[in-house]
Amino acid sequence: MSIEQQTLLRELASLAMTEQVKIATAESCTGGLISATFTGLAGSSDWFDRGFVTYSNESKREMLGVTLETLQQQGAVSGATVAQMAQGALASSNASLAVSVSGVAGPAGGSDAKPVGTVWIAWASDNYGHSTRHFVFKGDRAAVRDQTVTEAIRGLIKCIVSDAMEVPLRH
Repeated sequence: MSIEQQTLLRELASLAMTEQVKIATAESCTGGLISATFTGLAGSSDWFDRGFVTYSNESKREMLGVTLETLQQQGAVSGATVAQMAQGALASSNASLAVSVSGVAGPAGGSDAKPVGTVWIAWASDNYGHSTRHFVFKGDRAAVRDQTVTEAIRGLIKCIVSDAMEVPLRH
């Protein structure tokens, strides 16, 4: 874990505990790396509820309620899919905030429309809806996954601050 991630993680943990926020994750391209990052911090059970690793489309449907229509029409790597993943993580947990990720980490699997490095991240809150962001990260598989973890944490921090200030997440 980078020093930047350590700093962000400590900030996230502090905010989550102060605001009494429980977090869930729904991960595809990171394969549990966000959850592992969280649980690497002692005391994370105070604010981290659970993680879903849904690498296959079938698991996204079964565990998180992503619709077949969304997967067929938008694909697994899309804003619509990660939005449904995050909402499904909220519905299937005791969390009040969730983050979900899906992407093409490489080295293969990219296309013209979704090149290697393409990642979608969604954040969902019980109180204020959801937000999605599209990224195209540079580097190898490890770098893409690492950047995804960093941006997921950054977004969670923003969500907690927004919720505390009663600012809706929807953009």
